[in-house]
Amino acid sequence: MENTSIAIKTNDLTKRFGKRNAVDAINIEINHGEIFSLLGKNGAGKTTTIKMLCCLLRPSSGSAEIMGYDIRKSPLEIKRIIGVSPQETAIAGHLNTKENLLLIGGVFGLKRGLSIERAKNLMELMELEDRKDQAQKLSGGMQIRLSIAIALMSEPQILFLDEPTLGLDPHARKSVWNYINKLKREKTILLTTHYMEEADSLADHIAIIDNAQIITSGTSAELKHKHESIQSLKISADDISSDILDGLKNKGMEVISTMNSIVINSVELDFYSIINYLQTKNIKIKGIQMQEPTLEEVFLHLTRKEVKNENH
Repeated sequence: MENTSIAIKTNDLTKRFGKRNAVDAINIEINHGEIFSLLGKNGAGKTTTIKMLCCLLRPSSGSAEIMGYDIRKSPLEIKRIIGVSPQETAIAGHLNTKENLLLIGGVFGLKRGLSIERAKNLMELMELEDRKDQAQKLSGGMQIRLSIAIALMSEPQILFLDEPTLGLDPHARKSVWNYINKLKREKTILLTTHYMEEADSLADHIAIIDNAQIITSGTSAELKHKHESIQSLKISADDISSDILDGLKNKGMEVISTMNSIVINSVELDFYSIINYLQTKNIKIKGIQMQEPTLEEVFLHLTRKEVKNENH
């Protein structure tokens, strides 16, 4: 008997363009009512995966099921139960918020009264009810909220959000996160992103995709624990020049710099060698702290390793 708790399942799902694998034999399982994030760099294969799951691209090999429907055999059934908010916000710029939603209601054949009711509820959910001007005049964050509302007009069971906050400033990004969180447990959501904080904040489960392949998956806590061999050292200091950072990187370390500190990650962290190096460069160290790796540090370590393997 099939596991009825699984909403989306892939089996070696693959898409080739010529000789290049855009998606290479990926296997994921997404449970009902969870937010699952495909986390990866641009070009890693995230959007291609979504297009196959939405039945917009035919797989080269492998298979996938959406709510038990096979993406090859039942595309019409799948399209009736999914909603998609693509990277390019799918809105009609000359229409206002309500008109956009009513237009989609008509596309789905909703009765006028039901369409108006859903549009009203979604505008309240996304806090767009007071926006009467044309959609093209809305801010980027509001356009994305409208795009998500449009994807919800058909009351889909599955919601695909492809890079939903791409290009937004941090304030607008977190505002969109709030609205995505409101949908948690009501919808099964597949979210693609290259923002570590976005995946960490929103997702129940995360799969890191790099060079068309899933290289690890789990909850955020599981990923950090699974890769706890990555040692992380935070050093507080002023005036660390780019030359000094390059010197650390040349020693095989991953370095993340902020205004007043650096974080160094390595599988074999030579604490004394790092301190001696900084002291020879006349860096005045204000504080030193060993810490658990962040999701960003796990991601950088794993994807950097994949690049190294490719080059050998």
